Amino acid sequence: MQEPVRLSAELFQVRGRAQELLHQKASAATQASFGRKVFLRGVVEVSNYCRENCAYCGMRRANEGLHRFRAKVDQIADLILHHRPNSITDINIQTGEDPVAVREVVLPLIKILRRETNLGVSVCLGSLNPKLYQELQEAGATTYIIKFELADAPMYERMESPGTLKERIEHIRLLAQTGWNVSSGFIAGLPGQTIPMLAANLELARQLPLAGCSVSPFIPGEATPLSAEKTGDIDLTLNCMALLRLMRPDWVIPAVSALNLAEPAKGYRRGLRTGANLVTINMTPSEIRQDYVLYKRERFIMTEERILSAIAAEGLSPANQSLAAFYAERETRSNLGHAQPAEVTAV
Repeated sequence: MQEPVRLSAELFQVRGRAQELLHQKASAATQASFGRKVFLRGVVEVSNYCRENCAYCGMRRANEGLHRFRAKVDQIADLILHHRPNSITDINIQTGEDPVAVREVVLPLIKILRRETNLGVSVCLGSLNPKLYQELQEAGATTYIIKFELADAPMYERMESPGTLKERIEHIRLLAQTGWNVSSGFIAGLPGQTIPMLAANLELARQLPLAGCSVSPFIPGEATPLSAEKTGDIDLTLNCMALLRLMRPDWVIPAVSALNLAEPAKGYRRGLRTGANLVTINMTPSEIRQDYVLYKRERFIMTEERILSAIAAEGLSPANQSLAAFYAERETRSNLGHAQPAEVTAV
């Protein structure tokens, strides 16, 4: 059993030298489990249709001013097969919550990738029905990214997050029970979010059967009810990342691109030195990428050049092994057991 991680208001809000020490401790925990290697994947965003109405997302169904698209399978397949960056080992296929795109675009695309490449395949498609989960798995995807967003049920409802928090958790557990590697995540710095709410996010993450988890700073999205709110505090976000890493040294924790929106030019690299060990290159074709509006049309696109430059600057290097192969290998090492989550207690 790892040493308990004791969450206090002070740890979430530390600055200066105390923050440096917290982040250094998180970085050391990452290196003890993963060395100085980071996983490098590509992402393609293939549909911005969404049946949900999340208050913090620019693709919410109430945004009638957004040009909606579903990418063509042939276009995306050609992009990945013949024009992908050499450094990536995995592909993440992402959409709004759009079951039509899952059937018409995502499923055939996964089958092509499985037939033509050895890339690991993850998907981020929202809450779907069990039959679609099974079809995606049978097609060849192995990791499902489904964020619980926030652990406070009343706030979850106010933010119009997908379904109910209880339902979202049930989907996460179902996915894990049926063999998926599940990665989740939450938002730090939402308007009205308190430190106890942030602590509850970490506690919920600890309880769930996850292989990884992200922390995203709140970014006020265009055409949303929260568009006039302040951007989430980058230091609060990074402290959450550090605490998440100390709680689970064995998890894969991504550096999300929104870190550079919360703190331009610095946020992403700070994430890499705060426990992150997964980076993502955006491969979405430029002609549709501007309409994939999680936050704003003015996005900070993480290209291969930017990614490789950032990880090199932090003394890191790309992993040769795919994330999918890593998960599979870890699963087969049953004789060694799995790392257990550290106890989280509030003080």
